[in-house]
Amino acid sequence: MTSCSSSSRKALSKIASNRIQKELSEWQVNPPTGFKHKVTDNLQKWVIEVIGAPGTLYANETYQLQVDFPEHYPMEAPQVIFVPPAPLHPHIYSNGHICLDILYDSWSPAMTVSSVCISILSMLSSSPNKKRPIDNDIYVKKCKNGRSPKETRWWFHDDKV
Repeated sequence: MTSCSSSSRKALSKIASNRIQKELSEWQVNPPTGFKHKVTDNLQKWVIEVIGAPGTLYANETYQLQVDFPEHYPMEAPQVIFVPPAPLHPHIYSNGHICLDILYDSWSPAMTVSSVCISILSMLSSSPNKKRPIDNDIYVKKCKNGRSPKETRWWFHDDKV
């Protein structure tokens, strides 16, 4: 990654609002295994509890994801971060930013919050060790003051973890 800058939040479009309502309704009927949506009065920001999968390094550990929906969701990816303390993982920075291509360059409007959560749990579950990214300290220092991970130019080079 090379740079970060802050972003501002705009009201959801009608399409975004309808899509998020639909996803929330589907989630309430059939939530993905290992996740719990924490109910709030803000449709544009979800807090999701993540429970580490059995048989993995993260088994029974609990973390929180924050999902912020942009004005033009699903045409634009949501911002998804771990609320600190973030899990120790080679693709998760201590400030909660996640280096996962589907959150940025490989986003598709066909994806849902559920599919993103499953991908994040899969990423956690496949890790052979708990450690921070090599450039964690430098990255976190550059991204102070609430800057969005969506403003980072990520370098996706390691798909083994």
